Amino acid sequence: MTKTAELTSLIVDKLKDSLPKENFIALHEPHFSGNEWKYVKECLDTGWVSSVGKYVDLFEQMLSDYTGVQHAIAVGNGTAALHASLLIAGVGPGEEVLIPSLSFIATANAVSYCGAIPHFVDVEELTLGMDPRKLADYLKEITEERYNGCYNRSTGRRISAVVVMHTFGHPVDLEPIVEVCDRYGLTLIEDAAESLGSYYKGKHTGNWGKLSAVSFNGNKTITTGGGGAILTNDPNLAKQVKHITTTAKVPHQWEFYHDQIGYNYRLPNINAALGCAQLEQLPDFIHKKRSLASMYHEAFREIPGVTSFKEADFACSNYWLNALVFDQEYRACREIFLNQTNSQGIMTRPVWVPLHKLEIYSACPAMDLSYTNDLSTRLVNIPSSVILGHYE
Repeated sequence: MTKTAELTSLIVDKLKDSLPKENFIALHEPHFSGNEWKYVKECLDTGWVSSVGKYVDLFEQMLSDYTGVQHAIAVGNGTAALHASLLIAGVGPGEEVLIPSLSFIATANAVSYCGAIPHFVDVEELTLGMDPRKLADYLKEITEERYNGCYNRSTGRRISAVVVMHTFGHPVDLEPIVEVCDRYGLTLIEDAAESLGSYYKGKHTGNWGKLSAVSFNGNKTITTGGGGAILTNDPNLAKQVKHITTTAKVPHQWEFYHDQIGYNYRLPNINAALGCAQLEQLPDFIHKKRSLASMYHEAFREIPGVTSFKEADFACSNYWLNALVFDQEYRACREIFLNQTNSQGIMTRPVWVPLHKLEIYSACPAMDLSYTNDLSTRLVNIPSSVILGHYE
């Protein structure tokens, strides 16, 4: 047996020892143990299942209370939330938006929906998110200031916004990125799809961006089946978001008048009911997920060649998905590990293919993406469901 194969088998065995002895372990499955059935049944019994009903308003208020962000607008999914955020932030056709290449494709797609162009930025080892120091150096090198904003000297296009993504729930180092955005007049938007329950320097993610997007897909920390939300501390922006995500219909008792192009993005009441029950359990979910992360950290602490990824000192992560990072000299272990675990009923997966490597985005502008290219060949996600955690 080669050294690579021997190490991989050791890591697989350690993972199996950390998990229940079952035929199949999902990567991340939803957990329903509260008032889900009660609230959803009320929607069915009363007929209030569409986008009007008490649970939509309640869900939005509960989100606002939990995150500390003043306004929450619930929508049909996280991509819709990000699209609406970009639109209301003023991102327009032909502009460039700086985003991490190491992200789910929705981050780039939402930019494209606006007619804008993704401009890819490298990530850092500390957070797996956008590297603020590389970003600052890069903008100094490639941009010029004009009367109406920051421009890419090479393409001649205006750079209008920065979208940070909190990878696997781990908060990006936000303060230096805010400083960069202020220096260059760029709008900051947080793709907080994965970070509900995560905190940066004691404050919940979603509080730094002009607008922020959250996801409640079936594999997220809490779920509404499908669903998302836009968070903002600006009451005027909140009003605009609610308007365009409700088909831009002018409120009236019976008239259907729409004063701009809008989107049918509102979250149905039946989904919001599910979300309310899930939010009631969120503190318990976070506790169990952090407990699971601690167990993984301890299990892999003395295993050579691999590291269980940990939150930065300034962060308190929800550990939405736990990650193992293979050392550079053991990157060949990744494919063996993925094959062995999935063949044995333990669902693991590689990180996303970096966005700049997808044909549809290969022509987009990009900085040097050395760390993204390197990390994407060494990182895997391992089972992270709430039910795998426990109270310490």
